[in-house]
Amino acid sequence: MSKNLARRSAPRKDIRPLTVSSMSSLDSLTKICRGGYVVEASTSGILVLVKREELVPTALRKNLNIDVLVGDKVLIHLPDLNLEISGRVARTRFIGAAGFEIGIDYTDDAPEYWRECLVELLPAPGEFE
Repeated sequence: MSKNLARRSAPRKDIRPLTVSSMSSLDSLTKICRGGYVVEASTSGILVLVKREELVPTALRKNLNIDVLVGDKVLIHLPDLNLEISGRVARTRFIGAAGFEIGIDYTDDAPEYWRECLVELLPAPGEFE
């Protein structure tokens, strides 16, 4: 089994949306977005939803395709958890009026045990209502 296929097989957990206050490129040191939500997590990555108007670079905001981000190393800030997570953009997808999905793989920057603990501690939908 290839390394990429093994990463994709990590079970995903639907979570209560967590606020992303910012996402910045560590490669070019530019801010990518000023908001969004983490809606899904696994031990290999997280899925972030970003509205078009939250994208900072004009070139990204005016496009339906933000695949230029794929492969970029990014840092996201989660104020609800007082946590910053770095990883690499693995995929992007335009989802219509809701904006964009950005899949971030953080396996290179965090030990497996830490990633397993993070996913287990993330709140499930309805857990705190």
